[in-house]
Amino acid sequence: MDRSRFLLAAGGTLGAVSLAARAGAQSAVTLPFANGARPLVAFPQKRPLMLLTPRPPQLETPFSVFDDGVFTPNDAFFVRWHLAGIPESVDASAHRIAVTGAVSRELSLSLDDLAAMPTVEIAAVNECSGNSRGFFHPRVPGGQWSNGAMGNARWTGVRLRDILDRAGLQSSAKQVQFRGLDQPVLPQTPAFKKSLDLDVARGNGAIVAYLMNGEPMPLLNGFPVRLVVAGWYATYWVKMLSQITVLDHIDDNYWMKTAYRIPDTPNASVVP
Repeated sequence: MDRSRFLLAAGGTLGAVSLAARAGAQSAVTLPFANGARPLVAFPQKRPLMLLTPRPPQLETPFSVFDDGVFTPNDAFFVRWHLAGIPESVDASAHRIAVTGAVSRELSLSLDDLAAMPTVEIAAVNECSGNSRGFFHPRVPGGQWSNGAMGNARWTGVRLRDILDRAGLQSSAKQVQFRGLDQPVLPQTPAFKKSLDLDVARGNGAIVAYLMNGEPMPLLNGFPVRLVVAGWYATYWVKMLSQITVLDHIDDNYWMKTAYRIPDTPNASVVP
């Protein structure tokens, strides 16, 4: 079966996935920090993982999984969403990525379109910027992860720069913004959008991936297609990618200007 037919067939199989979860045989673990009790819960397409929050799903990989091999199995890969409005089904055959903004040609790309483009595969670690936050002293706000908010996988897809070249960048282009299918529950919550400078977006480490370890990725990890930015924290790896917008200005939306900031000091830190 050729690649595009494989992807669409997989989409038919995985398209309708309820986000209902079930408890694992081992009911809980206790991590070595305050309030470290975690139930083990199996969401669809996932083995029992440590549950931080059910809505939006935040699932941590037990650290013992990393002893089993270099690549983290798809069903054990950690899950982190910012917004709770996550589709419970995605029709891969109907999914489109809109490419708009400061481009010469607007695009609407299907998985067939992606499959027809030159294919690349990279191995890259996907790590939440809050990984190991539970061990911080003093404690800081945010998800209290242990060391399992990370995973390593083989990602197959197309270079982001090939998509940008097909659209054609205007001379005014400064950044590329990405948005997925997840939606805020409340109207005052800002939509989750992340942006990359052009040199990063056009680099070898930025791909639009449709396979994870050789298989369609689990719904909770971004099925049917997600952004991969090797060497950058997971906050930039937008899941269920649906919009690529080339900006003629530096992105000042909440998730770029306000959230995910680090101190502007020589070592990017402050005295606790």
